[in-house]
Amino acid sequence: MESKKKIILTGDRPTGKLHIGHYVGSLRRRVELQNEGDYDKMYVFIADAQALTDNIDNPEKVRQNVIEVALDYLSAGLDPEKCTIFIQSQIPELCELSFYFMDLVSVSRLQRNPTVKTEIQMRGFGGESIPVGFFTYPISQAADITLFKATTVPAGEDQEPMLEQSREIVRRFNHIYGPTLVEPQIMLPTNQVCCRLPGTDGKAKMSKSLGNCIYLSDTAKELKKKVNSMFTDPLHLNIEDPGHLSGTYTDEQGVEHEYQNTVFIYLDAFCEDSDFEQFLPEYKNLDEMKAHYMRGGLGDGTCKKFLYNVLNSRLEPIRQRRAELEKDIPAVYDILRRGCERAREAAIETMDEVRRAMKINYFDDADLIKEQALRFKKK
Repeated sequence: MESKKKIILTGDRPTGKLHIGHYVGSLRRRVELQNEGDYDKMYVFIADAQALTDNIDNPEKVRQNVIEVALDYLSAGLDPEKCTIFIQSQIPELCELSFYFMDLVSVSRLQRNPTVKTEIQMRGFGGESIPVGFFTYPISQAADITLFKATTVPAGEDQEPMLEQSREIVRRFNHIYGPTLVEPQIMLPTNQVCCRLPGTDGKAKMSKSLGNCIYLSDTAKELKKKVNSMFTDPLHLNIEDPGHLSGTYTDEQGVEHEYQNTVFIYLDAFCEDSDFEQFLPEYKNLDEMKAHYMRGGLGDGTCKKFLYNVLNSRLEPIRQRRAELEKDIPAVYDILRRGCERAREAAIETMDEVRRAMKINYFDDADLIKEQALRFKKK
C-alpha cells in the first residue's frame, strides 16, 4: 500500500545526553528536513521503552535522560510546531501492534538479522541471557514506523536490515489482511563521514561509557579540553614532519594498529569554506589545509585550535537555547505531553484500520452483529 502523504519518523534512545555524533549523524539533518517542509508530517520520538530492554534494572537512568534528550532536540532546532515530538512509552497502541506483528515473524528470521546480531554482541548478551524485548526489537521498530504510516526513515546503512524486516512485516500483513500498512524506505546520510563519527580517542564508537564524547550541552571550556586531547597522527612527532590522515603504527608491544586522524574526520563532518575566512584565513578550504598537513609544516595544535573554533561556533547557539529552555522545565514537559497527544491521535486512527483489517473490531462491526444475530435466530 502506498501512502498519499510523505511522512518521516525517527528517534533516539534516552540513555544519555546527545553528543555531536548524534547531531552530525541525524539531528542536524532532521532540522533541515523539518524546515524544508517537503514532508506532510514528521515524527521524532524518544524511545524510552526500547531503552528499557537493556536497562530494565536502571529505569531511573532512562527517566532522567528523557528530559535531557528533549532539551537536546529543542536546543538543536527541532520545532514542536513543525514536528511531533513524543515519548514512545506513552503510546500504548505501539504495544498492541507489536503484539500482532509477533505472529508474522519467526524466531529464525530474527536470529538472521545482522543488526540484531551486532547489537547483541556489543552489549555482551550471551545465549539465553538475551532479553526477549531486546531480541524482538525489529518487531517493535516495525510497529514504531508503521503505526504512523511513515514513508521515510532517516538512518545509516547499518539499519537497512531493520528497515527491510519492517517492509517484510508490512508485506505479510497486507497480503493476509489487505492493503492497510505502508512500506517504509530508508533515507541514508548524504555525507558518508556523518554515518558514524568516532570518539575523541580515535576509537570507532563514541560512547558515554568510553568517555570519548563531545556533548551538545558541553561548555566552551569542556569542549576545548576534549578537542585538545583528541587523537591525531601518532607518527606526526614534529611540526615539520609530514602528517597523515590515516595509516598504521606499531605500539610499544609491537602490535600494529590502523588509525584515522580524528581531528580531520571531525573537520570533514563540520567545517565549511566560510570557517577558514573567519578562523584560519591562511587557507581557502579544507583541501588546502590537508595538503599542508600532509607535506609537513602544520602542527596538530593549530589544527585542533581551528577545530575547536568551528565546533564552538556550531554549539554556542545550541548552548544558548538550552540555557533558556532549562529555565522552564515544566514547559518542556508540556511540549512533550502535547506531542504525545498528537501522536496518539494518529496511532488510534491506524489501529482502528488494523483491527478492522484483522476483523477484531467486534463492537464497531454492525454487519457482524447483525449476521450473528440472524445465524443464531435460524437455530
